Order: sequence, then structure tokens, then C-alpha cells
Amino acid sequence: MPHNTYCLLDTETTGISGKRDEIIDIAIIKIKDGKIIDQYETLVRPNARISSFIQNYTGITNDMVLDAPRFHEVADNVQEFLSDGVLVAHNVGFDFSFLRHEFERMGRLFDTPRLCTVKLSRHLYPQFPKHGLDAIIERYDIDCSARHRAMGDTEVLWEFWQLLNQEFAQEDLSKALKNIMTHPKK
Repeated sequence: MPHNTYCLLDTETTGISGKRDEIIDIAIIKIKDGKIIDQYETLVRPNARISSFIQNYTGITNDMVLDAPRFHEVADNVQEFLSDGVLVAHNVGFDFSFLRHEFERMGRLFDTPRLCTVKLSRHLYPQFPKHGLDAIIERYDIDCSARHRAMGDTEVLWEFWQLLNQEFAQEDLSKALKNIMTHPKK
């Protein structure tokens, strides 16, 4: 593998625009040399109310985030957690956009190597028409304890990551990761 530390991440948000919406749930599973070495998760209190649509979609209510920290209160933890690994997410552009904009609102830059497991699935499994998280859950019969919650979805990524490492030779997987990884802009 090109790197040996990967940070599997998922966020739940107040909407679909990283520029105007906010993170309300974040989870990270840090793996090194194929083993979990640390985990982080927290609800995050947004500046605006969570819409009924998002509450129904995620199960995260306004009451649940009432006493949660604001993003600026967890930003250092998140950045430190991600500092020595590759950010891995399903549709990484979505999660990365939210992280980048949350940091920008604080006057800080955020960029990190990142890897999209949707692209990785498409690359490694071109025979399958769908590569969303629901399709992967169904394809591999992965148990998801809390779909559309950050840690629940991150645990699915961990299961998928382990399956990839079992199904593909390390050389082939390393080559695919190298081709798909996005590096920080200098």
C-alpha cells in the first residue's frame, strides 16, 4: 500500500452544500497496517436548526445536538486525527467539502490526501452497476447498526476495507489506491 495509515470517515450534515450547510455528526476510524488503532466520534451543534427532512433521514434531532460541541470546539481533534493518514470516505468529495468549509469558517486551511471508496469500488468492481453505500451493504451482506449515522456508515467502510484486503492482492490494491488517491494542492 502507498500509505499505511488510513482514516475512514463519515459525516452527517444539515444539507448538501458544504459552503452553506454544517456538519452535525462525524466519525473516524483510524487504521494502521490493517488494524484499528483509534476511533473518534461526536455530534456537532450547528448554528441553524436541523430540518425535519434531515432529522428523519439521519435520526439526529435538534434536542440531540443541543449540548454537543460546535465544530470549532472539535476542529483540533479532527485535524489531529487526520494529520498522519489518508482521509477515506464514500464519496469523499462530499465529506471533504464540508470539512474544508468548516475550517474555512474558522479562518483555517484544510487539505489532506484523500481516497474515495465509491471510485475504488467502480475501479475494482466494474461488473457492478451500483457502488453507493447501500449497494455495498447489500452486495456483501454487511450489517449496519445505524445507517445514516456517522459511526454506523464508517463501520460499513471498515467492513468493506477488510473485504478489499482479502479479495485483492496487495500489489493490485496498492496500484488501485495510487491511481485513485487525491493529493493536497500545494
